[in-house]
Amino acid sequence: MPEGILTLAAAAPKIDTGNTAFMLLSAALVLLMTPGLAFFYGGMVRVKSVLNMLMMSFISIAIITILWTLYGFSIAFDTGNGFLGGFDWVGMRHIGLTEPFATYNIPIYAFAVFQLMFAIITPALISGALADRVKIVAWSVYIALWATLVYFPVAHWVWEPTTGWLFKYGVIDFAGGTAVHINAGAAALGAILVIRKRVGFKKDPFRPHNLPLVMLGAGLLWFGWFGFNAGSWLGADGVSAVAFTNTQVATAAAMLGWLLYERIKHGAFTTLGAASGAVAGLVAITPACGSVSPLGAIAVGVIAGVLCAAAVGLKYKFNFDDSLDVVGVHLVGGIVGSLLIGLFATGGVGQTAKGLFYGGGLAQLGKQFVGVGAVLGYSLVVSAIIAFLIDKTIGFTVDEDVEVAGIDQAEHAETAYDFTGAGGGLSGGTLNSATATKKVDA
Repeated sequence: MPEGILTLAAAAPKIDTGNTAFMLLSAALVLLMTPGLAFFYGGMVRVKSVLNMLMMSFISIAIITILWTLYGFSIAFDTGNGFLGGFDWVGMRHIGLTEPFATYNIPIYAFAVFQLMFAIITPALISGALADRVKIVAWSVYIALWATLVYFPVAHWVWEPTTGWLFKYGVIDFAGGTAVHINAGAAALGAILVIRKRVGFKKDPFRPHNLPLVMLGAGLLWFGWFGFNAGSWLGADGVSAVAFTNTQVATAAAMLGWLLYERIKHGAFTTLGAASGAVAGLVAITPACGSVSPLGAIAVGVIAGVLCAAAVGLKYKFNFDDSLDVVGVHLVGGIVGSLLIGLFATGGVGQTAKGLFYGGGLAQLGKQFVGVGAVLGYSLVVSAIIAFLIDKTIGFTVDEDVEVAGIDQAEHAETAYDFTGAGGGLSGGTLNSATATKKVDA
């Protein structure tokens, strides 16, 4: 978010219709990211759990929208104190149609709906770590509690320009490296340390069932991310254009970095690696896109691509079952992007703070460490507590035999693909439906 400039209420800017239109369009782009995420994750799981994976993202849209309207926006962005917003905007009340947010020249409603889309996708990101084994009711309760106790307060810390303690401390997070990606990645780690592992973890390969779906999801994420990053300047001008450019540049660089690591380590350039590398770059440039130059964005992207590719294997070394590498991509990518601001910030884009390589010394890097540590620690602990309580009461995961048989049928009474109907057979109809299903599920 832009640096806050406090002025008297009488000096508040008039509403700019161009910037307002830009923000509404950006909000729509960010909403598209959640279905994109659903496809990205959905393609990576097995046939028998793809609907459950899709549903975990889509239910986030419904639940978080209602909570944001009732109290989430007020907790996150009403002034309040350093750690929690006030309650003047509960139920979206007391908001004028032409009332600007803080000193920016867009209506509060435009800002609120833009930030709603951030609040929706953040808990949806967590779902990838829990794939194949989570009850949809337990997941719904989890994200409702997590958004209330973790996301809304952390968004206030990071982005509320008047009282948010991390904002006032000087932590730079242009579009969500701490509030979104580290927050979600730490939450994923907290949850998977509490709930059981998948049946066959470290034994079964858990191959993606539909790589074209993964690539489609990654493409939609990439497209929507321009609204995510450029829109976070809250206006259309040169800074938002640089943020847009840096988003593209870093994503391309991260894809190449991931693929290079993959070729050296495993001997192949994979489509899954290309998609994952792109997402790693998007994650890393999110906090830094308004602070670095395009050359800095290349560095951020390459570093993130390599480090995230290396990090996805940590789950086997440390024995935590992160199904779709949320920790390796979002937590690690968010940390990398947030800390590299302390090295590559030019002081000449959206913020005046300079990084170490531009004469700013270690001051900004120290602030970034504080922001990373505060969000990571808080989210990890509270998320683990929430997951533990749910697991010990209503149960977080389905029974193991249900997981083996297929969570889609048990939780949703549906299957993603029908191989029994007319035209549904495989290999020109030469395989019967039982054989076809067995081959696909394998």
